[in-house]
Amino acid sequence: MRIDYHLKDKFDFGLLFPVLILFGTGLAAIYSSTYNNPLAQGNFEKQIIWGIAGMILFFVVYSLPSNLFKQSAIPVYLLSLFLLVFVLLIGKTVSGSKSWINFGTLGFQPSEFAKIGTILMLAKFLSRNNTDIESFKDLLLALGIGIMPVALILLEPDLGTVFVFLTMIIALIFWKGISVFAMFVVLSPIFVAISSLFGTFYFIASLVVVIALLFVFRQDFFFSGSIFALNLACGFFTDYVFRALSPHQQNRIQAFIDPMSDPLGSGYNTIQAQVAIGSGGFLGKGFMAGHQTQLQFIPEQWTDFIYCVVGEEFGFIGTIIILILFTYLFLRILKISSSSKDEFLSLVSIGILTVFFTHFIINIGMVVGVMPVVGLPLPFVSYGGSSLLVSMVMLGIVANIFRTRKNYA
Repeated sequence: MRIDYHLKDKFDFGLLFPVLILFGTGLAAIYSSTYNNPLAQGNFEKQIIWGIAGMILFFVVYSLPSNLFKQSAIPVYLLSLFLLVFVLLIGKTVSGSKSWINFGTLGFQPSEFAKIGTILMLAKFLSRNNTDIESFKDLLLALGIGIMPVALILLEPDLGTVFVFLTMIIALIFWKGISVFAMFVVLSPIFVAISSLFGTFYFIASLVVVIALLFVFRQDFFFSGSIFALNLACGFFTDYVFRALSPHQQNRIQAFIDPMSDPLGSGYNTIQAQVAIGSGGFLGKGFMAGHQTQLQFIPEQWTDFIYCVVGEEFGFIGTIIILILFTYLFLRILKISSSSKDEFLSLVSIGILTVFFTHFIINIGMVVGVMPVVGLPLPFVSYGGSSLLVSMVMLGIVANIFRTRKNYA
């Protein structure tokens, strides 16, 4: 009994249990979606190997001294920036994005590793004793730490990963204790930028909302004018970035706004994914019995669109179980973040939670048609070595924080 209690006190099974089920479900979906596809033969076996490597990394990271994360923040962050520059120089272009570094038959995405480096560095800066998040200088420095990798990822370009980074930056600043007005200053440019994608009317409407909120906050006229100018510039900058994107990425965003505008092109995946999930019904068509899956109506559905495989073959029950498992995992990480007495570790775990949650929301959202198709995998479920290994490392960090939580009490 003492051994069991000691083990539960040092290892949170609530972190690993849902992940193992998610990984197992992902393996079943990968096997089913690649069985009749000669171009994807071997992906099932590769994912098993990645899973074993991921478990090894998980326990290695779990066993490390917690203070090592803070000590390694700067070198890991700088290494991640170097790799992001490196991939722009010699990287391989996949689906219009120059985001892969190849080592023989293996591929690696530096942007995945950069998630860890940015979380550690931003958490290190925000947890300093003299950091005042209400100070314009410190807020600007915090945003600068996060924006540097974002700018490099935009050059690839990889919009999905940019969304993940922006959400993670906002969450860390919020967890630090930023005021409502300061959060408005951070979020309003993003709100205006996204609104501008829907057209001139929405762009103008978003600016009207910003002006109204500036009146509500009653700040200095010059300061309010500067914020409005920043929002205006973001709208025009977004238009510039949109025009700089490759045609297929522009089509993906347009298909998000109206999937039926190009049902045989950019909107095809979303429409077919909805058909697959809807046809699964309550109990599903059965393992390896899904028409959309077995007839390969959705290209490469073992990666970003794997959720529709679950929906078609395991039905509403299968999709709900996936949602429940992720929700339970998120709540466990949030509990660890809230209970941690060390601010740095609390910020790190909240950053990791945000990365998982953003992937989850965007991936499922794009499958059901409420999010743009931006190429984000479903953590622990989708096929992919870089994503799975980095996810297991981040999960190992959270497990490590749970193990050492009483050291800082």
